[in-house]
Amino acid sequence: MCIRDRPTPMYSQAVTPKSRGDEQKISEALHRLAQEDLTFIATRDSQTNETVISGIGDLHLRMMLTKMKARFNLDVDTKPPKIPYKETVTTKAEGHHRHKKQTGGAGQFGEVYLRVEPLERGAGFEFVNDLFGESIPRQYLPAIEKGIRDVLQAGAIAGYPLQDLKVSVYDGKHHPVDSKEVAFRAAGKWAFIDAVQKASPVILEPIVNMEITVPANFMGDIASDLSGRRGRILGQEMIPGNISCVKARAPLAEVMQYNSQLRSVTGGQGSYTMELSHYEPVPGNVQQHIIAASQKAKDEK
Repeated sequence: MCIRDRPTPMYSQAVTPKSRGDEQKISEALHRLAQEDLTFIATRDSQTNETVISGIGDLHLRMMLTKMKARFNLDVDTKPPKIPYKETVTTKAEGHHRHKKQTGGAGQFGEVYLRVEPLERGAGFEFVNDLFGESIPRQYLPAIEKGIRDVLQAGAIAGYPLQDLKVSVYDGKHHPVDSKEVAFRAAGKWAFIDAVQKASPVILEPIVNMEITVPANFMGDIASDLSGRRGRILGQEMIPGNISCVKARAPLAEVMQYNSQLRSVTGGQGSYTMELSHYEPVPGNVQQHIIAASQKAKDEK
């Protein structure tokens, strides 16, 4: 497992065009470069809406971008990729919202009561109609679900997609004249946000499995460094040449730029691979930091 035919592209950067309107040209140029160099990868992250390039290291990526500039006359800015966090709830809770707007003409009215509860990790989203009678006419249920799905994408606590929860609409009120889809979409959205904020919401972070190959004499340094990154060692094996192959697990946020740290610790003698394992809740202090950073970014827009 630890012996690889060629280096694995592990160092990543997000790229943005320096000139507006170059997005498609850059995508095509990166695709061409990736076909020519199997250690260079370009992908589009649908959650963070970023184009991410990956290579053997910082120097490799700079060489590839220099080549793109020379061949295609395209310039980009680079920055570390965003971490694709998620949000979920950990307890049952109920939410309520009454949407009422009265202007000169026809008004808007819709009232929704709903509950949220957590599902198993990876279960996604479930919408359930628990209404009895006609407290809310059935034709407005799709509008309520749309309002909820608006929040699923935008997040309720830090702007990250919500997942692994069940929403049950169980009561509400309507008005024979003023009730319309737009009113119930808004009522569903805000009732859902109300419920999520009461349901002990948490931020989920991606956890990656790592294989780190280093000379055996660096094993202690690697273990110490991973411990400081909220990582843990799962096991190790020796391979020919007094090389140690360490299997570990760590949060992606802590090892996104591990390439430079490994080079610093081993003097350039180490290599590693990583792949997504699963998502799990971040510690409370980390969650507070993520929420604060999200709020700051929102305020600066």
